[in-house]
Amino acid sequence: MKRSVSSFVFGSFVLCVSFVSFPSAQSASPRFDADRAFADLKAMVDIGPRPSGSPAIDKTRDYIRKELVAAGLTPVDQAFDASTPSGVVHMVNIRATLPGQVAGKGRIVIGGHYDTKPFKNIRFVGASDAASSAAFLLELARALKGRQNALPIELLFLDGEEAVCKNWDDCGKPGNADHTYGSRYYAQQAKKAGTTKDVRAFILVDMIADANLDIRRESNSTPWLNDVIFSTAKKLNRREFVDDPWPIEDDHLEFLEVGIESVDLIDLDYPAWHTADDDLQHVSAKSLQAVGDVVVAALPLIETRLR
Repeated sequence: MKRSVSSFVFGSFVLCVSFVSFPSAQSASPRFDADRAFADLKAMVDIGPRPSGSPAIDKTRDYIRKELVAAGLTPVDQAFDASTPSGVVHMVNIRATLPGQVAGKGRIVIGGHYDTKPFKNIRFVGASDAASSAAFLLELARALKGRQNALPIELLFLDGEEAVCKNWDDCGKPGNADHTYGSRYYAQQAKKAGTTKDVRAFILVDMIADANLDIRRESNSTPWLNDVIFSTAKKLNRREFVDDPWPIEDDHLEFLEVGIESVDLIDLDYPAWHTADDDLQHVSAKSLQAVGDVVVAALPLIETRLR
């Protein structure tokens, strides 16, 4: 689950960059293949409901690891036991890193969750929430594996984004909220180790396969990252990105909490959200392509800002 909130403060920032003046950090333009991503999405939907701690999410992890290895990457588990209102649940974040040319300046993290909301009264297969996120990351692994990345790029598959209870605030406790378990663990571990500065930017993707894609500027996000993303979308004439502010509570807040600059790419204007209709009939490869094109095209500008 993620949540829209009704009040926020948003400042307008202008990113003073030119799309033609920055050299690309790659020898050949990477190509994001939405058909391959959609095949991954379908494979995860075919597994069925995939809540944290279930045999189905174990199967999903096996699929993610297998595809990462096939892309030439090494998956690394970050396992932990989360205390939830339903008891202790074993969860696993999966990390895989594409190498970068510049050493000692940290890494870019691109992530999304792969667990589905646990429902007892419906069969919830989570085509957009969250098979789309995991499928996007798998295809990004393939698309970027031959790219000369300026900084290392870590692909982060997060477990435990969804609340065990019906809503985020139904049964969580202060300091132990019932949501974003994986991102909170990742961010707090980095804080504990004193390595938050090594994560130079975090790009979160969530619910990005809506057939009627509508990604708005998430107003809790770091302004310059929003500027890069939405300027790139405008340059590419990607009208799926709507430059109107809308505050969303999601995994990126855990990163922002520890001082990591972050942006959330999400379409929460999705009637099938947390219903049995979040299935293959309500998602589209074209939407995955839109997000893939924008993120891949925005990477050189992000890298230039961080170098």
